[in-house]
Amino acid sequence: MVVFDGHCGFCNGSVRWVLRRDRLDRLRFVASESPKVTGLLLRQGISAVDSPAGPGSILAVHNPDGPSEEVLERSAALIAILAALPGPWPAVALVLRCVPRPLRDFGYGIVARWRYRIWGRLDSCPLPTPAERARFL
Repeated sequence: MVVFDGHCGFCNGSVRWVLRRDRLDRLRFVASESPKVTGLLLRQGISAVDSPAGPGSILAVHNPDGPSEEVLERSAALIAILAALPGPWPAVALVLRCVPRPLRDFGYGIVARWRYRIWGRLDSCPLPTPAERARFL
């Protein structure tokens, strides 16, 4: 499951990019504003307001709502998403994994800080197309 900021133009564009490449239909998406995400954040002890893992960061969740639920954030989430896509993206994920996490997260933080100024903030979450609707929770 991929948790993204539904009001962020960059985040929405990134989700559309991933949807086009996820030909194996492995990923599901949910906006960070969803009540489903509130429960996830509470279970994981993540503060939606104060934490970099809140709505300001993309999250990748393995086994959501299960006993082995795992939440990845920032660059680790990005790598997990790329690894779930068909080739060549797992190779890109492998290369990114070789970069030290503090450096990856620093780059992620720069994009996160400027994303609204560059790509804009949407008034509401865009609705998925009928074909995409089953991919959103």
